[in-house]
Amino acid sequence: MTILDHIIIDKIKEVELRKKAFTTSYWEQSPMFERKSISLSKRLQASPSGIIAEHKRRSPSRDNINSSLSVHTVAQGYEKAGVCGMSVLTDQKYFGGSLEDLTAARTVCQLPLLRKEFIIDPYQLIEAKAHGADVILLIAAVLDRAQIKQLSETAQSLGLEVLLEVHNREELDKAIMPSLDMLGVNNRNLKTFEVSLETSKQLAEFIPDDFVKVSESGISSTVAIKSLKPYGYEGFLIGENFMKTNTPGIAAADFIKTLTL
Repeated sequence: MTILDHIIIDKIKEVELRKKAFTTSYWEQSPMFERKSISLSKRLQASPSGIIAEHKRRSPSRDNINSSLSVHTVAQGYEKAGVCGMSVLTDQKYFGGSLEDLTAARTVCQLPLLRKEFIIDPYQLIEAKAHGADVILLIAAVLDRAQIKQLSETAQSLGLEVLLEVHNREELDKAIMPSLDMLGVNNRNLKTFEVSLETSKQLAEFIPDDFVKVSESGISSTVAIKSLKPYGYEGFLIGENFMKTNTPGIAAADFIKTLTL
């Protein structure tokens, strides 16, 4: 089994436990549940940089990235840097994140927030909304077409935007549907963890112009972004590149300044 298989098995168990602990009606009473979402897709389309900066403590491919900084500090730094949005990892076991990280970011910034999670159940969308998310991630590699349709339509009914992530043409073909806002191409091979920007370049022509194109993983230089823009990409998700520094906000600001010169 791949690491992704293990993650999903654990996620199914985790979601069932959370359902028993907190009902959907409990989350629907959250002060943030009625809050109007901020559009990430519109910010990406209006931005010269298109940067989505991530808060990530660790990952299966890199055990420790940065566990010392508070989410508040990172979120404030990213907003000051002028990023378009912030991705917040909420998986605890494999990435060291939590839903509380999402809420912490929400309390100190007005950036569109993406709940970066392995979403397999509509319950997780209710959680996302209740904790201040504006956008949710769906991963085509772990969902069939019917699940993508159900989850994306439910998300949009809650006022959440949907970023659908694919790794290859097969996943892209099964996933394209009207209830998506953004289509992300992950440049990391989930089986080998190797990264190649060619994945984004090769899939670009098959993504309809109805969707904002986002490239994910392996983007560590302005040169990489400039090479992807001619392919129609307007969003660029950057995780480790900023988080591996002691000052992610300053790193993001310097990156954006260089990119937009």
